Amino acid sequence: MPEHTKIFAHRGSAGTHPENTMVSFEAALNAGADGLEFDVQLTKDQVPVVIHDETVNRTTNGKGWVKDLSYEELKTLDAGSWFDSTFSHATIPSLEELFQWASHNSMALNLELKSGLIRYQGIEKIVVDLIHTYHLEKRVIISSFNHYSLVEVHRLNPSIETAILFMEGLYEPWKYAKGIGASSLHCYLPVAVPELIQGAADAGTPVRPFTVNEEAHMRGLMRGGCAAIITDWPEKAVQIRSQTLEK
Repeated sequence: MPEHTKIFAHRGSAGTHPENTMVSFEAALNAGADGLEFDVQLTKDQVPVVIHDETVNRTTNGKGWVKDLSYEELKTLDAGSWFDSTFSHATIPSLEELFQWASHNSMALNLELKSGLIRYQGIEKIVVDLIHTYHLEKRVIISSFNHYSLVEVHRLNPSIETAILFMEGLYEPWKYAKGIGASSLHCYLPVAVPELIQGAADAGTPVRPFTVNEEAHMRGLMRGGCAAIITDWPEKAVQIRSQTLEK
């Protein structure tokens, strides 16, 4: 069996905690996840913050676009009660807050640049500079559906791993990825077919499908030698991996 499949916690332990909050990341660490997957956007005053949607409407008690709110305004919002009232203390973290926390552990960090719908001016340089500040070049993987952003990250620092996000059944996507300087594939689970997993493995290109929440899918990908899975349920995935390795 190849090296065991790594487990990335999707927006933290999003199945059990409010997504993209420090309490969710802490839960993923405690569950034994190897890494985190999280989303980054820019506030009105150019502060990189960790939130998935372009607006705060779904995951906070506020309303409005992230790009139109200052960091100070965002920090006042309750980012936990929508999930459960016991998390009313949770707030939207800044990327710096997450990096400070990560400097005390060894988790891999899959940072998704949310630059598809809104072209945040200069987001790539702001993020890369912060990665440098915290010396996390070897622990961060930057992914995006906006592949122009990945090209820009690669131009700024070729030593930071980049991963193409895609949801289609692309043919030999490892060749395309290589063409833009990306070295891994983060694909929608339904397109992580055996031919893709095997072809990418032969090409030395890691595949990390999202979002892998069903036990049967976890087991299948782990047995198939998939490099990593991205899941809302890291605790369950860690247990299934240990069972799979025992067999």
